[in-house]
Amino acid sequence: MLIDTPVRLGVQLRPEHARYSDLRGAVRRLEDAGVDILFNWDHFFPLYGDPDGMHFEAWTMLGAWAEQTERVEFGTLVNCNGYRNPDLQADMARTIDHISGGRFIFGTGAGWFERDYDEYGYEFGTPGRRLDALAEGLERIQARWTKLNPAPVRRIPVLIGGKGEQKTLRLVARHADIWHSFVPAAGLAHKIEVIERWAEKEGRDVSGLVISNELHNRDEQDAAALYDAGVRLFTLALDGPDFDGDTVARWLAWRDARNG
Repeated sequence: MLIDTPVRLGVQLRPEHARYSDLRGAVRRLEDAGVDILFNWDHFFPLYGDPDGMHFEAWTMLGAWAEQTERVEFGTLVNCNGYRNPDLQADMARTIDHISGGRFIFGTGAGWFERDYDEYGYEFGTPGRRLDALAEGLERIQARWTKLNPAPVRRIPVLIGGKGEQKTLRLVARHADIWHSFVPAAGLAHKIEVIERWAEKEGRDVSGLVISNELHNRDEQDAAALYDAGVRLFTLALDGPDFDGDTVARWLAWRDARNG
């Protein structure tokens, strides 16, 4: 049984088709507006629109956000494990955690966008091999966090994205503090049961696991169903260069009404 927690709103700023000044301004406005978490994504090319349009790299951007912001938590939704050595990822995460004073969330996944791999010289392989590499990487990352001097400011929360029941959800049960997916409300109970069964085998208590899901192209009725199914972190993806603040304000009001 999952512990009930307040509703939080995360906003993903897609780092495509916008100048960095547009992203910087959106970060400032959204923190001031009261958003709980800011995310980007870990790709090298746009996923929507012109495939060769403007695009920025995720982790260097996170370092800038760490300095720019004061309150909001932030991270990548999600990091691609295959693009960087896991021990390096751990060190980068620890450093950004210190820059921000302990507000970094380590969101990660196995990766899927083949163009990123091909054009940057990484082996794409198969989904199974990428998930196996993620499993190995998470072990190394969490081990490295115990060795770094100085240690992270806090126990860095781990967010894992995906829904596969044989590998991904077992990794959620083993490592995650937050599980993110696009699973519809009707399918969440089954997926949570799978995570809890894996957790029994892993010997880990997942009662504090935060369930995260996406608001993009969904309405308040959809959000209410997700809430009833256990979702407490709602993420909203925004496109630049304008990064629609009116939509964010609507969902902030919904969050506040849910939290009473």
